[in-house]
Amino acid sequence: MYEFDYHRPGTLDAAVKLAGEADAKILAGGHTLIPTLKQRLAAPKLLVDLHAVRELQGVHLKDGQLVIGAMTTHAHVADSALVKAHLPGLAALAAGIGDPHVRHRGTIGGSVANNDPAADYPSAVLALNATIITNKRSIKADDFFKGMFETALAEGEIITHFSFPAGIKSGYAKFPNPASRYALVGVYVAQHGSDARVAVTGAGANGVFRASTLEAALKGNFSAAALEGKSVPADGINSDMHADAAYRAHLIGVMARRAVAAAH
Repeated sequence: MYEFDYHRPGTLDAAVKLAGEADAKILAGGHTLIPTLKQRLAAPKLLVDLHAVRELQGVHLKDGQLVIGAMTTHAHVADSALVKAHLPGLAALAAGIGDPHVRHRGTIGGSVANNDPAADYPSAVLALNATIITNKRSIKADDFFKGMFETALAEGEIITHFSFPAGIKSGYAKFPNPASRYALVGVYVAQHGSDARVAVTGAGANGVFRASTLEAALKGNFSAAALEGKSVPADGINSDMHADAAYRAHLIGVMARRAVAAAH
């Protein structure tokens, strides 16, 4: 690693001030940033660790919305009675991330801000039509994800909370890489009245995306049977040493049917 200064602010205001300095990087769970520093692929002058900012942690219900702090760990989301009661699909997703060590250190905010193309949370945020709340503004999920490792966040902007619609029927299914447990393909489905949203992670060459063909099939008939014979084109699907585009495209349909079954 290169030499850098390390700060662990106790308030959001202090964190925002530090994050606005030149060559500053925000540290959440650290599962991406720390290896990047070790490989000398990044050399920030300042690390701003958010773990002591209590206002960024926890889960609560407000005006029909499930509000989750950005520094809430995967384990907390998975074990939260509120999440299990109002969005059990999201709790199940969190329970399947990595291993216990990862779940007790990694955070929902760090995952979404990093927007790894194989991360689990972006699919839930997109399918549930969540709102990403920062220290500056509120951003709808459809406007947040811009591409692989790219988001709408400005330099120094910090995610503070996520607002999810409570009581939405939803489910998640993924085909994990057996070594990393990242999704080769992960599909999150959510029923919004007579409409449905389907978000896919792990498969898109440009990161998380909505599968409009599958959404149309589920409109008015939110069932696994409605997806029989439906598929996603292999164009724009990632192909690598783990799985080619055609196999991933096939898996999207399989995982989507499993996700709908899980939602029920």
